[in-house]
Amino acid sequence: QVQLVESGGGLAQPGGSLRLSCRASNNIFNLYDMAWYRQAPGKQREMVAAITKEGNTKYGDSLEGRFSISRDNGNMIYLHMDNLKPEDTAVYYCNAKWSLMGSVYWGQGTQVTVSS
Repeated sequence: QVQLVESGGGLAQPGGSLRLSCRASNNIFNLYDMAWYRQAPGKQREMVAAITKEGNTKYGDSLEGRFSISRDNGNMIYLHMDNLKPEDTAVYYCNAKWSLMGSVYWGQGTQVTVSS
């Protein structure tokens, strides 16, 4: 069982920056691919950024350049968000996936609101 806890959400002004953090309960990065997803009201959950256990990254459409995913050598995943826009307003979720075993875990989510 893996537990994921997000933090760092809040209110930001358009053009501002935020950094989200996700703490995993175990050192799982050698097995799990990690990702950030978001879900805005009335919309489907979408992938924002992902980092594989090998360290390869990918981003959702039009997000690379503004968003950056990273991890440390322990159990922390980060999402750095620059030049925030009102349409970035959503609940952001941390995700861990071990494809070999079919294991998927989600955090509880952290709210990001971009508004002046």
